[in-house]
Amino acid sequence: MSTRTAEVAPRPPASSHKSQLRSERIKRRRGLTFLAMTLVLPGSAQLAGGNRQVGRFALRVWAALWFLVLLAGVLAVILPQAALSVITFGPTASAIRVGLITLGLCWVALIVDAWRLARPRDLGRSGQVVFSAITLAVALTIFGGFLAVASMASAQHELTTTVFSGGGERAAEQGRYNILLLGGDAGPDRVGLRPDSMTVASVDSNTGRTVLISLPRNLQAAPFPDSSPLHRRFPHGFRCSDGSCMLNAIYTYASEHRDLYPGVPNPGAQATKEAIEATTGLKINYWVLIDLKGFQSLVDSVGGITMDVYRRVPIGGGSSKIYGYVEAGKNRHLNGHEALWFARSRSDSSDYDRMMRQKCVMRAMLNQLDPITVLTKFNKIATAGKEVVATDIPPSEVGTMMGLALKAKGLPVSSAAMVPPLINTGSPDFDVIHGTVQKAIDTSEAIDRRGPEPTTEQTPPSTPKPRATASPSRSSQTDDLSKVCSA
Repeated sequence: MSTRTAEVAPRPPASSHKSQLRSERIKRRRGLTFLAMTLVLPGSAQLAGGNRQVGRFALRVWAALWFLVLLAGVLAVILPQAALSVITFGPTASAIRVGLITLGLCWVALIVDAWRLARPRDLGRSGQVVFSAITLAVALTIFGGFLAVASMASAQHELTTTVFSGGGERAAEQGRYNILLLGGDAGPDRVGLRPDSMTVASVDSNTGRTVLISLPRNLQAAPFPDSSPLHRRFPHGFRCSDGSCMLNAIYTYASEHRDLYPGVPNPGAQATKEAIEATTGLKINYWVLIDLKGFQSLVDSVGGITMDVYRRVPIGGGSSKIYGYVEAGKNRHLNGHEALWFARSRSDSSDYDRMMRQKCVMRAMLNQLDPITVLTKFNKIATAGKEVVATDIPPSEVGTMMGLALKAKGLPVSSAAMVPPLINTGSPDFDVIHGTVQKAIDTSEAIDRRGPEPTTEQTPPSTPKPRATASPSRSSQTDDLSKVCSA
């Protein structure tokens, strides 16, 4: 019986197999080291095992970039307003976007080159797959981070060019910036836009301490300064026989008579600004128009606001049914829908109570819009802002306004409301309004000069016409909003 000997391939010696495994482990460590070096010091892997010229150039660029970052950080600490002005400057913003994307692509190229230098074919099948996957994940993470920052820069640039039209008065008046905040709805059932709320934020240019001065929408006979085109048409104030010439109707009137304001982008806001200057005696630097419906998306973009809800407020009402309530309570967290209805609800409420609720919402937003929130949610805020806000603040002054907002954060905000019994909205005494506004500002400034807390009630200054006083109420009192808005 014959036997056949099977031919068997010779096995490599055990020592040779161990040597190969050891070599693969060493090369994997080398590849991971190159990858880590590229993450920490882009170009160092090329300097150690690749094109030294490329490595030296990349390290120099990396060092220059860190120098610029440190310089920007120092500038932001020492001169924050100047730093923000530089960043919001159009050409600078464009250069930042292009530079970020270019740096991201170059960094990814260095990571891919570090992968090449590791000779992935020599890492074994499993080592090649794992190392390539790690390299791809790192490259995508790095480039994604640069794209995210570039997107923020793009959103910031689009926000400043879309929203901040310019044209206001840059110089502080007697050490204060006075900013007119207009809130209104331009819904399909409305004929034109009529601001539902008008508040002047008078801000100390040094300390940021703020006084909110609110005016009722139904104020009649608002005067216009001599320089206003509407002064010639209404020399004795904005009056008409049917009583419809209220303060909030000025916006619509001027918008329908644009020929009176040639070259002015928003005649309605400009005319309202002029009337409120004459009404309050304050020189208004800028106006800011906020769409109250779009305000909901702005609140949602920052994750809602936490505030005291001092009374139960209906959701709905008027021409529609009440379908819910913003419940009262301390430290209530409100989403955009709830915050909007707390600010605007008219059901079971007066205009004057609504004015106070709107100021409480403003205070809550001011206190919670910290730099970290703005940075981490900037794209959402910017997107909402383009739909919500229009203003004549120029892009070059964004830094100044942001600096004031940061100073104001955490400081008590005082309030003065031009409402009955202080005035008769049908026939207001503008001397009383001027005196009350000035006294509110003087009291606020006295805090920084002398340090005492303001009194919780302030009576209007003496005038030739004595007026009866009434018991102070939440809506008419001149007060620290932290007390007024507490539950």
